[in-house]
Amino acid sequence: MFHTKRAYWRKLDNAAKIFPATSGKRDTRVFRFYCELHQDVIPEALQKALDTTIEKYPVFLSVLRKGFFWYYLEESSIRPVVKQESKPPCSDLYIHDKKSLLFDVTYYKKRINFEVFHALTDGTGATQFIRELVKNYLIEAHTSDGLTDEPLTDSSITVQDLEDDSFSKYYSPNSKKKTRKVKAFQLHGPGTRDGELQITEATLSVKDVLSKAREYNVSITVYLTAVFLCAIHEEMNRFQEHKPVALMVPLNLRKFFPSDSMLNFFGWIEPYYRFGPGHSSFGDVVQEVKQYFSNELTKDQVAVRMNELMGLERNPILRILPLEIKNFGMKLGARFSGKDVTAVFSNMSVVSMPGQYIPYIKRFGVFTSTPTMELCMCSFQDQLALTFTSRFESRNIERNFFRILKEHGIASEFPEPDFPPRQKERLVGKRFFQWFTFGSIAAAVITVMINMIVTPHLYWSLFAVAGAFSMWLALAVAFFKRRNLLKNSLWQLFIITIGCVIWDLCTGWNGWSVDYVLPGMCVLILASMITITFVQRLKPKDYMVYYVINAIYGLVPVILLLAGAATVRYPSVICSGICLLSLAGLVIFNGRDFFSELGKKFHI
Repeated sequence: MFHTKRAYWRKLDNAAKIFPATSGKRDTRVFRFYCELHQDVIPEALQKALDTTIEKYPVFLSVLRKGFFWYYLEESSIRPVVKQESKPPCSDLYIHDKKSLLFDVTYYKKRINFEVFHALTDGTGATQFIRELVKNYLIEAHTSDGLTDEPLTDSSITVQDLEDDSFSKYYSPNSKKKTRKVKAFQLHGPGTRDGELQITEATLSVKDVLSKAREYNVSITVYLTAVFLCAIHEEMNRFQEHKPVALMVPLNLRKFFPSDSMLNFFGWIEPYYRFGPGHSSFGDVVQEVKQYFSNELTKDQVAVRMNELMGLERNPILRILPLEIKNFGMKLGARFSGKDVTAVFSNMSVVSMPGQYIPYIKRFGVFTSTPTMELCMCSFQDQLALTFTSRFESRNIERNFFRILKEHGIASEFPEPDFPPRQKERLVGKRFFQWFTFGSIAAAVITVMINMIVTPHLYWSLFAVAGAFSMWLALAVAFFKRRNLLKNSLWQLFIITIGCVIWDLCTGWNGWSVDYVLPGMCVLILASMITITFVQRLKPKDYMVYYVINAIYGLVPVILLLAGAATVRYPSVICSGICLLSLAGLVIFNGRDFFSELGKKFHI
C-alpha cells in the first residue's frame, strides 16, 4: 500500500453522525468481531500484530472531538494496548470528554476480540481490520511454521482511499418522494438484570443453509430473514397482528458504488411481513421477502435512501444549528424511526483468509450492542456463525428461530458461552455524588421543615434551598466534567457568574455580581487554565478553544461597564485587558493552531 500522510482531522461521514448523539448505556453503538483460534492467544505476539496492523490502517488512530456544529475525528498519538478481556462485551468505547481511541483489542483464552465504536467504521471496515490483525498474529505466533506475509488487500490503496467519504462522493440531489411507512410491531418484555447484553451464539453448516435456501430459490440472507420474521411472529397474539413485523437489514454500499473506504458506507432496507388473521405459510413469507429484496436491491433504489439522508445533512438550515440542538433532534429521530422496525438483522458476509492461515483458525463471529434485539451473521469456510444479542430476559424468539431451522433439517450447534467473570464496577466517585445529592436534598427539606415550624411567617428557607442547589450544581458539573479540567473550568465560570447575577437580582440588585464576581472569576479561571495546561503539558490543540472562549467571555465586563450595567471601573478594565491580551497572544504566537482549531470547531 502507498503510505501517504493521513488527514490531521476529518468530518464524520453521514452514517457516523448519529452514533455519538445516540450512544449510551443501553446502546453503546459498539460491535465486536472476534476470531477463535485452535490454540491459546499469546499476548506479546498479539501486541506486535496490533502494532503492525495499525501501521497499515492509521485511520483507526483517531479520537472523537466535539465542535460547535458537528462532531469530528482527530488524529491521535495514543497507541492501542492489548489487554485480557475483563469488561462485559460491547462496553462503552466513546466516553464524553475523554480522549480515548474508539476501538479495543482484547483476548481471552483462544479468542481475539476486536471491538469498535460504530462512528469509526462499519462491518466491512471491521472485517478488513480483524483479518489483517489475525494474519499478523499468526505470523508472529507461528514463526517456526514458515508462514509468509500474504497481502489481503490491493497494495495500491492509499491512506486517502481509506479515509474517503463515499457518501459525499456519490451524493446527488434526490427528487423522489419518500414513501410513508407503517409502524411495525415492537418487542416488549422484562429486561435483563442491570440491562446487560444477553448473547446467544450458534454455528450452522453453510452448505445446509444454502441447500435449503435454494429449495425456495432465494439467497441465504432472504431465507434467514424469513425465518427471523416467523420466529418473532410466534410471540405475537392475534390483537398484535394488525402491525407488520419489520426488520432493518444493513447493506454494504460498496457493492453498488466502488469504494475502498474504511469509514462507514452502508445503507439499509426494511423487509416486512403482515401476518394478519389466519395462517401464513413459511413459503408465503419467504416469497414476499424475496420480492421485497428484488425491488429494493437496485442501485437506483439504494441511492434514493442514501441521497435522502445526505440531503438532511446538507440542508443549510440544519447545518447551522448548534450541535446540542442537532443531538436532541437526532435522538428524537432515532426514537421515532425505531418504531418502523421490530429488530435488526446484520449480515457481515463471508470472512475469507488465505489457505496457509486457515488451519490455525476455528471460526469468526460477530455481534453488536442493541437497545432491543439484533441478529448478526458471518461465515468462515463451512461455518455460518449466528449471534443474537438482546436486552430482554426472554429467549423465546431465539428458541423459535433455531426450532424452525431444525424443522427444515438444519442442525445448529451452540458453543458454551465463554466470557471472563464480570468484574464489579468501581463506584467510589459515583457513590460519593449520590450521597452528596441525598445530603443536599435532606438539608433543603430539613431547612424548610424548621422554617415552617419555627418561623412560618418568614421565608428564609428559600435562600437556604437556593444555596444548597447552587452547591449541588457546582459539584454536579465538577463530577460530570471531571475528565476534562479545562472544560470543567469554563462550566464553573458560567455557572458561578450567572448564578451570582441571579442571586444579585433576587436580593434587590446591588451590582456586586457584575462589578466584582464576573471580572474576578474570568481572571481566576484564566489563571487556573494556564496552570492546568502547564501541569498536564497540553498541546495547543487541547487548550486553544477553551482559552478563546474564556477570552471572549472576559470582554463582557467592559461591555457592561460601557453600557452602564457595571459601576466599578477597575475590575472590569483589568479583566477585559488581560483577556484581550491572552487572545492576542494566542493569535500572534500560535496563529496556525488558532485558525486550525477554529476551522475544526466551527466547520458546518
